Amino acid sequence: MQSLNSTHSGRSERTLQLALFVTSATWFMASDILAGRSARGLSERFGLDAERHLLAALFLLFLLAVGFSILQAIAHRQSSMREVMGLPKRPTSRREWSLGAAVGWGCVVLAVLPMTLTGKLDVQLWLQPRAIWLLLLNLVTLAVAALAEEVAFRGYPFRRLIEAMGPVAATTGMSLFFGLGHALNPGATWTSIFVTMLAGLLLSVAWLRTHGLWLPWGLHFAWNASIGILFGLPISGISDFSSVVQTRSFGPLWLTGGNYGPEGAVFTAFVLLIAVAVLVRITRDYAWDYTHKPIVAGGYAIEIPPPPAHAAMEQEAKPAAVPSLVQILPATPQSRSVGEEPKL
Repeated sequence: MQSLNSTHSGRSERTLQLALFVTSATWFMASDILAGRSARGLSERFGLDAERHLLAALFLLFLLAVGFSILQAIAHRQSSMREVMGLPKRPTSRREWSLGAAVGWGCVVLAVLPMTLTGKLDVQLWLQPRAIWLLLLNLVTLAVAALAEEVAFRGYPFRRLIEAMGPVAATTGMSLFFGLGHALNPGATWTSIFVTMLAGLLLSVAWLRTHGLWLPWGLHFAWNASIGILFGLPISGISDFSSVVQTRSFGPLWLTGGNYGPEGAVFTAFVLLIAVAVLVRITRDYAWDYTHKPIVAGGYAIEIPPPPAHAAMEQEAKPAAVPSLVQILPATPQSRSVGEEPKL
């Protein structure tokens, strides 16, 4: 009977987690539409066209934080806002973010390097003060947008899906959703969808190795910033983030990705597969610290009295009491002056 009850309880918990995932995913899609429309309305009303992407990212991040916190409260789980968002407070958060940024930057350099060596890039520089301002604005925008996207895909919904289906199925499903979520971007192809799915796999592995969004956030930001700002190429078909450096690519789609950018190139798929293996290797310490349950000493205290025969032997082996030594001093004085004769 106890086994049946535990099985029923496990199924109920998985059903609850699956329902929370579906609800959180629906909330994300609705929030994305609402944030985009709100940002567009404000930018048109106040002439903030350059800030439209930043406003949309900020609105989306706020809506996700509110919605996911409400779902966590409905599930009767007490968690801080940081935990709900997937950003736990830990001493290595900055190092994780920096490591992710290094991996993201390295992936983009490796993906763009063949285009550079074969002369497939036409680079132009815009060094006006307006370009410098847009560069700084785009850096902030991409940082907030990467965080919002990570919270939406690898944050609360991903954890609910893991508890409902397990890490392998959850990673596969979330990577598929991540790729299909970019299917409507300008210039998207089946190749770009597949490559974006592999990018989702890399970001999911980054979460699985650290159980936090610090590393995947840094990776996601550096990936987008390197493509759009450093090399001036389209980010998933969007060319709005090229300011100082503006680049056009020429050559076969399998190498350049065309108007979609490097994420639409077949060569980038091999880069991402290599990055997954590298990421697993360089995050061994984080995986040990944050994904393994701590070893807790267990057992039962055992205090068995010694056998009577053994106790008797210990009593017999005790040393006999040693009598105290008493010093007897003479009653008469024992000292005299130097010139005094001894008395008889």
